[in-house]
Amino acid sequence: MLTKVYSAAIEGVDAFPVTIETVVERGVGFTIVGMADTAVKESYQRIVAAMNQSGIKFPHRKTVINLAPADVKKEGASFDLPMAVGVLASNDLVKSGPLQECMITGELSLDGSVLPVKGVLPIAIKAREMGFKRLIVPMANVTEAAVVNRLDVFGVENLPQAVDLINGTADMKPFVIDTRELFAKQSGSFDFDFSEVKGQEAVKRAFEVACAGGHNILLVGAPGSGKSMMAKRLPSILPPLTMQEALETTKIHSVAGKLTRGSMLMTQRPFRTPHHTVSPVALVGGGSSPRPGEISLAHNGILFLDEFPEFSRPVLEVLRQPLEDRAITVARAKYTVTYPASFMLVASMNPCPCGYYGHPAKLCTCTPGQVSRYMSRISAPLLDRIDLQVEIQPVAFDEMAVATPSESSMSIRDRVVAARAVQQARYRNEEGIYCNAQMNSRLLHKYAWPDDKGLAKLKERMEKLGMSARAFDRILRVARTIADLDCCEKVESRHISEAIGYRSLDRASYGTSF
Repeated sequence: MLTKVYSAAIEGVDAFPVTIETVVERGVGFTIVGMADTAVKESYQRIVAAMNQSGIKFPHRKTVINLAPADVKKEGASFDLPMAVGVLASNDLVKSGPLQECMITGELSLDGSVLPVKGVLPIAIKAREMGFKRLIVPMANVTEAAVVNRLDVFGVENLPQAVDLINGTADMKPFVIDTRELFAKQSGSFDFDFSEVKGQEAVKRAFEVACAGGHNILLVGAPGSGKSMMAKRLPSILPPLTMQEALETTKIHSVAGKLTRGSMLMTQRPFRTPHHTVSPVALVGGGSSPRPGEISLAHNGILFLDEFPEFSRPVLEVLRQPLEDRAITVARAKYTVTYPASFMLVASMNPCPCGYYGHPAKLCTCTPGQVSRYMSRISAPLLDRIDLQVEIQPVAFDEMAVATPSESSMSIRDRVVAARAVQQARYRNEEGIYCNAQMNSRLLHKYAWPDDKGLAKLKERMEKLGMSARAFDRILRVARTIADLDCCEKVESRHISEAIGYRSLDRASYGTSF
C-alpha cells in the first residue's frame, strides 16, 4: 500500500515541501531513499523504539520510504514524526484521508515523545502558501508556528497523540494567538538607557543620526572612553520593528535554532556582538549543514564589532559584499544559499596600538608608523562603507559628577522614528530602498544634492582636510539624514558641515600629528 505524508525542509531561510512516500510490501527490510543524510537514516531506530514504547507494535514488513524530491539533500531529524505516521498509515493504523490536507514535522525521542525542531516558522508559512489546512508540530514549537494565521496549528507531545489527532479520536483544538495584539504589546523597555550616560553629547548625536538614516558607524577612542557602553544602548533608540521585519527576523532565528521554547514573534531588533576570534563561516553562515551566520542573525538590527582591528583580515573583508548588497550568498560545491543581511554595522576601536593617540591627558607611546599600520588593518574599501567615523574622548570628572540624568532614550527614539517616517514616505515607490543609507547615485542627486553654498563648503573642506573622493557620497547621505532630523526638505550648508565632521578617518593627516 502506498501512502503520502507531507512535510518540509529548510533551504536558506525558507522551506520547501517534502513528500514522504511509503510503500509496505511482503518481506522484511526498511529502506530510506531520496538523498537522506545520516540523521534521517538513523530515524528507523528512533521510530521503532518510539512505537514500542508507546504501545504501538511496529509492523516488521518490507518498508520503502522515499523523500521527494529525491535530488535534494534532506538533513536532520524533523522527518521522524511524518515518517512514523507514513509507516502506520501504510499498515492501516492511521487514516490516510486526513493526511492529504495536513503537513507534519517533528523529531521522535526513544520514549515516543515529540521533540522540538528548527525552522518551524518558515515551514508554517510554506504550509499556508501550499493550501494545507492543518500543521502538526511539536508542542514546544506550537506558539512559533501559530504566528501564521489562516492555518490550524496543532502541537503534539507524543506519537500516540499525533495518531489520535489524525484519526479524529482526540479532542484537540488548534492553538490560536492574536499576532497583531501581541505585536502591539511589544516591549518598549530596555536594559540600558542613554539617560544613564554622562556627557558625550556629540557621540549621542552621531548615534541619533546613524539610527535615523540606518548608517554604519565607527567609534574611535581611548580605552575606557565609553565606546562599548554607549553601543549597548543603541537598540533603545532604534525604530520599532514592523510586522514584516519581525517575521523576517524570527524566520532567521528559527532556522538557526536561536528561539527559546515558547517564543513567538521577535519584537525587538537583534543586537549581535561576535568575539573578534569569530571565523568567516561563523560570521557569514554556511558550513557542512548550512546555517545563518552572525550577519544574518543581525538582520534588521545591529552587528556590533568591538575592537574592530583585532578581527582577522579575512573576516573583515567578507563584510564588504553584504554591507553593499544587504544579503549574503554562500556558494559551495554541494549547495548555494542566500541569507538576508540588512544590518547596521557599529564598530569600535582604539586610535592606535597603545590606545592613547589624541588623549587629552595620557601620552601616546606609538610612532606614526605604528599608528599607520594599526589603522591599515581596516581596508579602504571597508572603511568606505562606514558612513560615520566618530572620535570619542573620555568624559571629564565634572560631567560624570552631574546628578541629573541625561536625555532619555525614548526622547531620542521619538526623533529617530519621525525621521524614518519621512524617509519611508520619500522612498515608498523605490524598490528595496527604505532609509537614506540605501540611496543610490540617482536618488542622491534627486534628494540629497545641497544648495550652491553647501556644495562650495563641501568642496572647500574636502580639499582642505585632504578627504578622499569616496567620502563624497557618504557625506551627502548623512547630510540628508541630518536634514530629515531637522525637518528640512532641502540639504543646506549647515547639514553638510555636520556631516563632514563625521568623517574623522578621512583626514590625510590622521595619525601623523604628535
